[in-house]
Amino acid sequence: MKRKRFSVEQIVAVLKQAELGVPVADLIRHVGISEQTFYRWKKQYAGMQSDQVRELKQLQEENARLKRLVAELSLDKAILQDIASKNVVRPALRKDVVDYVISHYGLTMRRACRLVKQPRSVQYYQSVKDPRPALRARMRELAYTRVRYGYRRVHVLLRREGWQLGRDQAYRLYCEEQLQLRSKLPKRRKMVVTRVQKIVPGKPNDAWSMDFVSDQLADGSKFRTLTVVDVFTKEALAIEVGQRLRGEHVVSALNRIAARRGAPRHIFVDNGSEFSGRLLDMWAYHHMSRIDFSRPGKPTDNCHIETFNGSFRDECLNLHWFEMLHEAKAIIEAWRQDDNESRPHSALKELAPAEFARQLVFLPGAA
Repeated sequence: MKRKRFSVEQIVAVLKQAELGVPVADLIRHVGISEQTFYRWKKQYAGMQSDQVRELKQLQEENARLKRLVAELSLDKAILQDIASKNVVRPALRKDVVDYVISHYGLTMRRACRLVKQPRSVQYYQSVKDPRPALRARMRELAYTRVRYGYRRVHVLLRREGWQLGRDQAYRLYCEEQLQLRSKLPKRRKMVVTRVQKIVPGKPNDAWSMDFVSDQLADGSKFRTLTVVDVFTKEALAIEVGQRLRGEHVVSALNRIAARRGAPRHIFVDNGSEFSGRLLDMWAYHHMSRIDFSRPGKPTDNCHIETFNGSFRDECLNLHWFEMLHEAKAIIEAWRQDDNESRPHSALKELAPAEFARQLVFLPGAA
């Protein structure tokens, strides 16, 4: 039997008829209940008057209301604890929180807005801004092509193509399209104190920086790459690839670069045997160049090449699976040319191509 089929007043009225002498068999047949149900009613409600029935009904309703209130307060407390870790300062972020509360906890719009302290008019507001679908599509294409480019570099590439948008707008669209990158490098918890830089290059060929990067082919055999970068222009002058690169290979690569654009005034290197040997020292003496070695355990002394090598590994080595050494040379050389011609760098590399070319006119031996 349904619990709400008979009210408390109806149950008391049936028991009153039994007290007045109506046979129980006739009474339960007329009401349509079983004898067991009749005696259960009698056990619970026998001897009650109409006033007591009304008071009992009011008490039951009050208890039910209090139970619902306690349940709502407990649910509100759980929801507030759930969203406590979310940054809900701006109304736009509160809209997402309200949608989250409605979808996960089944609350009404009115109650969710009251809990999050969001005006319903703001929640119902629909933006009238141009969604710019063509720009979003082009941004996705660039992000899928340049897998490790962040929104700043994507913004520079879009500006080069003629799109009119600011950096903040590029960041908003970049986040709405969910193109954010996740860096695997841990955040530094201590302040990084670097030494005062000895040389501040003021023009191309003032200082070069070079270092080695190791990788391996598909069959597990290892190979090395020698990267050489102009500190002022951020230009990758050469990336030498080989199974074993020694001091003579370093000197050979420097000779090819110097024949094209002249020798540098300074060279930043670490303390590896390929750089601290006699061959490089003789080359620097012959070309009147000064070698600046990093302090042991201080890779930040040669931060320019470390930054370049990080981008080189992230955007080239980690994205390709080389089967043969000649294939690695071709892909790495193509990436170097793209890095010099298209990849957004510092202020000098973000200039228009003609203006950037004018910066390099005075290079000795420039073609």
